Amino acid sequence: MYINVHTHHTQPVEGIISIGNLYKDFDVIDSDSFYSVGLHPWFITEDAWQQQFETVKEKSRLQNVLAIGEAGLDKVCATDFALQQTVFAAHIQLANESQKPLIVHCVRAHAEAMSLLKQHNVKVPVLFHGFTKSKELALQLMAQGYYLSFGHGLMKENLRTVLAALPIEQLLLETDNSTASIEEIYTLAAEAFQIDKDSLSLQLLKNATRVFGAAITER
Repeated sequence: MYINVHTHHTQPVEGIISIGNLYKDFDVIDSDSFYSVGLHPWFITEDAWQQQFETVKEKSRLQNVLAIGEAGLDKVCATDFALQQTVFAAHIQLANESQKPLIVHCVRAHAEAMSLLKQHNVKVPVLFHGFTKSKELALQLMAQGYYLSFGHGLMKENLRTVLAALPIEQLLLETDNSTASIEEIYTLAAEAFQIDKDSLSLQLLKNATRVFGAAITER
């Protein structure tokens, strides 16, 4: 059993539990799949985000919407950074209110993201998705109890070295918007940890259940 905790390809695949991420077109949600919903920092605008966020709130009430996000901070994109912080704070509050985990997009703003999570007293599991940074930063995030998800970046040997140095109990895997399959990502991760894929799958199933709840295994 493979678990893909963050993908923009929402077509169901047999033998894979996927959480499809939506940052627009929220009406495509159907009852046969799992989703996360949130406003991506790349696409936030001052005049539209509040109305869009009302839709996110509405969809977050659905039973098969398992998480809030991806939401977060990105110093590379053109969106005003102060606006990004305001919108991220709103997502933290929504995650707390809905008691659903928060999936975080973060580029060159991990200190600010951690500060906001602390300031707004996040009470739900937090998953930094698409992690590609250093072991030191990974351990700093994990020390706060946060989870990390790795994806196609594992094709690079240096990131596999980072992965192998981390506690497996706080890790998950994803494909995001890449063309790599989740099976490929699992193979790379298993090689990094020097364990077989079955053992890896069992551990990641436990991790995903801690983050998303037992519902993730019920389909």
